[in-house]
Amino acid sequence: MCRLSPVACCRVEGAGLDPPGGWAFPPTGSAVSRWGRAESACLAGNIIKFTGSLILGGSLFLTYEVLALKKSLTLDTQVVEREKMKSYIYVHKVSSDKRENHGLTYQARKELHKAVRKVLATSAKILRGPFSDTFSTVDVEDHECAVWLLLRKSKSEDRTVRLQAVQEMSEARHWLDYQYRVIAQACDLRTLIGLARSKESDLRFFLPPPPLPSLKEDSSIEEELRQLLASLPQTELDEYYMSLFSVKILILFQGGLWCFGGNGLPYAESFGEVPSATVEMFCLEALVKHSEIPTHCDQIEANGGLQLLQRLYQLHKDCPKIQRNIMRIIGNMALNEHLHSTIVRSGWVSILAEAMKSHHIMKASHATKTLANLDRETIQEKYQDGVYVLHPQYRTSQPIKADVLFIHGLMGGAFKTWRQQDSERVLPENISDEARYTTCWPKTWLARDFPALRIISVEYDTSLSDWRARCPVERKSIAFRSNELLRKLRAAGVGDRPMIWVSHSMGGLLVKKMLLESSKKPEMNTVINNTRGIVFYSVPHHGSRLAEYSVNVRYLLFPSLEVKELSKDSPALKTLQDDFLEFAKDKNFQVLNFVETLPTHIGSMIKLHVVPVESAGIHLLFSNLLAIQLDV
Repeated sequence: MCRLSPVACCRVEGAGLDPPGGWAFPPTGSAVSRWGRAESACLAGNIIKFTGSLILGGSLFLTYEVLALKKSLTLDTQVVEREKMKSYIYVHKVSSDKRENHGLTYQARKELHKAVRKVLATSAKILRGPFSDTFSTVDVEDHECAVWLLLRKSKSEDRTVRLQAVQEMSEARHWLDYQYRVIAQACDLRTLIGLARSKESDLRFFLPPPPLPSLKEDSSIEEELRQLLASLPQTELDEYYMSLFSVKILILFQGGLWCFGGNGLPYAESFGEVPSATVEMFCLEALVKHSEIPTHCDQIEANGGLQLLQRLYQLHKDCPKIQRNIMRIIGNMALNEHLHSTIVRSGWVSILAEAMKSHHIMKASHATKTLANLDRETIQEKYQDGVYVLHPQYRTSQPIKADVLFIHGLMGGAFKTWRQQDSERVLPENISDEARYTTCWPKTWLARDFPALRIISVEYDTSLSDWRARCPVERKSIAFRSNELLRKLRAAGVGDRPMIWVSHSMGGLLVKKMLLESSKKPEMNTVINNTRGIVFYSVPHHGSRLAEYSVNVRYLLFPSLEVKELSKDSPALKTLQDDFLEFAKDKNFQVLNFVETLPTHIGSMIKLHVVPVESAGIHLLFSNLLAIQLDV
C-alpha cells in the first residue's frame, strides 16, 4: 500500500539564489526530487507542443500569404491581348494621391528622371545641341514608346525629323488597331496630310468624317445646292447653268413641248429619275467655276459648302463623274492655305486618302491633286484646275530629274487621250493586267520605266460643236487657252527643271503658242531654257479637214471656235507656224512628229482623215516625221 508522505520545504532568504518561484527544494536523492523531475518533464512537453503549433501555424500563414500575393501578381495574358485589340484608346484612371499607385522606388526613379531631363534640356539650350527623347517617355509603357516617340518627332521643329517620323509611321505593320487610333486622334494637320500622301499608310490612321448636319425641313440636296449658288456673287456662267436648269424643268412639267405629236406625259415621266442627278451636275459645274475665285471659296466654306459636298459625295458613290467634280471643287479650295485646317476638320482627308488608293486612275489622280495642294511640307507647287500629276502621286525621297507634260487635243482628255486603246478592242479578258493593257500609259508604263520623272497631264474643255459644248459662253481661242495653261503650268513649277512636251492634235498648237508667249515674257524664260524636246502626235500645223467638213455641214454641227481656228491654210495657223519656225530655228529643240495614215471615226456616222501627212510636217532642222498605220 502506497502512502503519501508530507514534503518538507522551507523558504530560503537571499537575493539571486532563489529558484523559480522563490522556493528551495530538498536534495535530489529524495522522493521530493523525483516528483520535481516528473513535473519538469511535463512542463517541457507542454512547451514543445505550444512551440510546434506556433511554428506550424506561422508556416501555414506565410504559405497562404505567399500564394495570395502570387495570385494577385499573376496576369491573364490572353485577356490583356484581347483588350489591346479593341478599337479604342485607353485612358488610365489615376488617383490624385500618387502614393496610392506607386511605391517609393518608382517615385524616386521618376524624380531622378525629371531632374536628369531638366539638366539635359538646359544643357541642350545652352550648347544648342539635340535633346534626347529617351527621357521624355519615362511615364509611358514599353509597348507604347514607339508610338509616342513618333508623335513627338512628327511635331519637331526639324523638318527632316518630321518627315522621317511620318515615313516610319506609314511603314508600321506590327501595330494593333488601337495604336493606329492613337495616332489618328493625337497627330496634327501636317502629319495627317503626310500620312495620306504616303503610299504604304494604313487607312486606320484616318478617323471617319464627323457626322453631317441634318438637312433643313422641307429641303433637299438640290435645293441646298441652288441656295449655295445663290449666295455666291453672280457671273455670266450662272445665267447659262440656270438656263439649262430651266430647260430641264420644262421637259418635266411640259412634256408635250418636246414630244412631236401625241401626249408628252409618258415621255416626261421617263425622265423621273434623271433630273435630280442632272441638276446636281449642272450646279457642281457652276461651283467648279466659282471655286477658281479665292473670295468665292471663302463664301463656299462659310455657307457650309464642305459639308454639303461631302453629303453629295457619299450619296453618289456609284457616279464617278459627280464625285470627280466634287473633288475638283475641293482641290481648288485647297489652293487657299487659310482653308486647309477647315478642310481637314471637315473630314475630307480620310475621304481623299481612300480615293488615292483607288484602282481608277481618274479618281486617284483627282485625290492626288487635292492632297498635293494641302501638303505644304514637301511641295511648294500648286496644281490648279485641269493640271494633274500622274507620277509621282505619293511622297517620295527620290529626286525628280525632269518633267514630261502631256497636252491633249480636240475632244480629248487628260486621261482618255493616252489610253492604249479601247479595252473591248484589244483585250476582252483580264483587262486589269496592266502589263498587257492600260487606260493611261504615261502613268502605268512611262512612270515604271523612268521613275525619276514628274509626269503631268493637262485637261481643258473642247467641243466640235457649240450645240454640244459644255458651256458656249466660254468660247476660248487658242491664244486665250495657251496663256491660261501657261499660267497654270508655271504655278505647278513647270520650267524649273528640264522638260519634254508631248502633244496631240490641237494640243500641239497650244504648245507652240505657249513657247512663243514664254519667249516674250522674262519671267517665263525658264520654260524656254529648260525645254529639251517636243513630241507631236497628229498635229495639224497647216490646218485640218475636220474644220472644212464642219463648215460644209454647219447646219448640223454648228462648228465651235476651236474647230473654226483649225481651218486648212487659215491665216492664224500660218502666222503661228511661221513665228514658231523663226523662234525655234536657233533653239536646240529635238522634235519628233507622228502622223496618222488611217481615218478616224467621229461618232457613229462620220469617218474622216483628220490630219493628213502634208499638214503634220513642221519642217524643222532637228525634226523627224514618222508615219504610223493608226488613227491617232
